[in-house]
Amino acid sequence: MESTLSVPLSGGPQEVSLAIDRADDARAVLVLAHGAGAGMRHPFLAGLAGAVAAGGVTVIRFNFPYAEAGRRMPGRPADAIATWRAAVVRAAAEGLPVWAAGKSYGGRMASMAAAEGGFPVEGLAYLGYPLHAPGRPEKPRAEHLPHVVQPQLFVEGDLDPFIQPLAQFREALASCQDAAVEWVEGGNHSFEVKGRKRPADVIGAELAPILTRFISG
Repeated sequence: MESTLSVPLSGGPQEVSLAIDRADDARAVLVLAHGAGAGMRHPFLAGLAGAVAAGGVTVIRFNFPYAEAGRRMPGRPADAIATWRAAVVRAAAEGLPVWAAGKSYGGRMASMAAAEGGFPVEGLAYLGYPLHAPGRPEKPRAEHLPHVVQPQLFVEGDLDPFIQPLAQFREALASCQDAAVEWVEGGNHSFEVKGRKRPADVIGAELAPILTRFISG
């Protein structure tokens, strides 16, 4: 089911697209954000959302304002954080525990919102956390991670260039208050594995058990 979400931005409210994959007898709600180069309807996210919902967790997806406007490049982090906050408020209206997850950029924006505080989610899962741009480990994006008080789960392909060298990623993980990692052996940033060609929706769906276990504790 698709609808819209009103996001309060500095230039005035903006409507973005929202999609809900409802679970039967849901025990929680997962707010799921897209990566930098793809909106909420990307097959990876759609496949993941459907599989998580089949596992008993309702999923709410949304577009960031830049994606809603048809732009490829993300806008201001403040706009993305405001969108995350609005989506979490919408999810809370379901009357169930709220969790957050995001692919790459979407997960990093959730972590920044959580680090600021006042972000009422039970935990955060990052699907391919973009620790740095490929080949640019000298510019890590990890300073805020120790300020996140909720449990954090990093779902990572061990061949993802965004977290190489792995020693640097492990240092960032160790700096967190409460964090764990689930490895996808041979996976790249999109969780593709050489020699295992699968459609994007299937790749997303295969990650669903990791998220449902995290939510179930």
